[in-house]
Amino acid sequence: MLSRVVSTPFRRMTRPAGILQSYSKTQFRFFAGTSKLRAIKPYLLADIGEGITECQIVSWAVKKGDLVQQFDPICEVQSDKASVEITSRFDGEIKSLHYREGEMAKVGSPLLDIDVAGDGELDNTPPVPTPSNQNHDNDIDCTRPDPQREGQGLADKNSAQQTDSISTGSRQNRPRANYASVLTTPAVRRLLREYGLSISDVQGSGKDGRVLKHDITRHVVELQTGRPQRNKEISTTSRSAPEADRRLKLSPIPSHMFKSMTASLSVPHFLYSHTVDMTALADVIKRYKEDKTLASRLTDETGTAVKLTFLPIILKALSQALNKYPVVNSLLDVSESSDGLPALLIKKSHNFGLAVDTPNGLLVPVLHGIQNHSVLTIASEASRLAYLARAGKLSPGEMKGASFTVSNIGSIGGNVVAPVILSPMTAIVGIGKVEDVPAFEVDENGIEQVVKKKKALLSWSADHRVLDGATIARCAQEVAMWLEKPELLGLALK
Repeated sequence: MLSRVVSTPFRRMTRPAGILQSYSKTQFRFFAGTSKLRAIKPYLLADIGEGITECQIVSWAVKKGDLVQQFDPICEVQSDKASVEITSRFDGEIKSLHYREGEMAKVGSPLLDIDVAGDGELDNTPPVPTPSNQNHDNDIDCTRPDPQREGQGLADKNSAQQTDSISTGSRQNRPRANYASVLTTPAVRRLLREYGLSISDVQGSGKDGRVLKHDITRHVVELQTGRPQRNKEISTTSRSAPEADRRLKLSPIPSHMFKSMTASLSVPHFLYSHTVDMTALADVIKRYKEDKTLASRLTDETGTAVKLTFLPIILKALSQALNKYPVVNSLLDVSESSDGLPALLIKKSHNFGLAVDTPNGLLVPVLHGIQNHSVLTIASEASRLAYLARAGKLSPGEMKGASFTVSNIGSIGGNVVAPVILSPMTAIVGIGKVEDVPAFEVDENGIEQVVKKKKALLSWSADHRVLDGATIARCAQEVAMWLEKPELLGLALK
């Protein structure tokens, strides 16, 4: 009689053939054994900055099965303040990735699992199930499409008929596309594999030339018939139907701005604007640019000639004014005190947050210790921070510690602005565009005449709970004095 041997931890037993079918779907246990010494460690997302609780996975530098060494890059994450590259602390093999690109990772949660060779830690994980029974949500291969998200319609209906129509030789000889490096959807990648096509052979009709599913269908029909097919779906849609609305989830930087601006609603803003004559300052900058010898001598710490603009001189003039009105360079501490009242923390160091417009949103890197810098070093540091902000490479330390904020709206072309205070700071100034305006001037003979002047509008906002209008007005006039007489600003430098 036909029989089958079934293994159990302690005995061998036989089963008649008639009942084999009832056991075919049973999950049997195998011989027990001592747990294998392995060293699979969860690699945790460390705290990358003050107040940061989660980050978005921008890109992975590794995939499952890769061997990494200490300090090799693992991934790049984007917080609400900066972009940070995460590197490996171990030598070993990547066993699994816990997040896909674009997903949010909590600080302190595992980013991936890494098999650290020779560590000798005890791993009591159960035997790995077979692929047919596996449902491991955290084990993600980020270089392959997610089969659960792939579209089934067109491929399931027509794959048998259309695959036979395409020559077998073209499928075998055609180079396979690098799907991980091309921006497509999982459904598109599946269709490419179904038909044995390379994505470089298909002309995309989506945004920025992205290949869509109907592009592949059209390409297959062209191969079968030898005649180009008009994309009826695209032409009909563009002629008769408007574009569909998009629901856009805020990324970390706009989300942080949402929280900051929501908090600013509790601050009573006091607004003050005044016009500053920048004619003398413009003449100084013009002479600096025209004097090639002077420009070559004035360099930054790296020996590079400094490009001089209005901004670094305005920042230095602000610092000089804050020496006289230090209460403007302050932070409001609303934490509970013994008397239940908030406190005003007047900062000794002039740390100016410089608002920078970037492709990812508004960022505010910080120029520390303006009072100890020259105009040229301020220009060099401001240029460096602006470049890092637009490239998304600011470190967390370059985003912290601001005591006063400057918004250079004039670089875009604006004049009047009502800047919003970033708590816990108590003041901010917006710099308008420097432009030519007509003005009246009395010459040496006492004759009034119209002359061309360069002027800019400075717009101030202050927390009216702790700063009064008179203090802001006097501080603003002090700034104007230094800007209108730049030769005095040079005498005051340390």
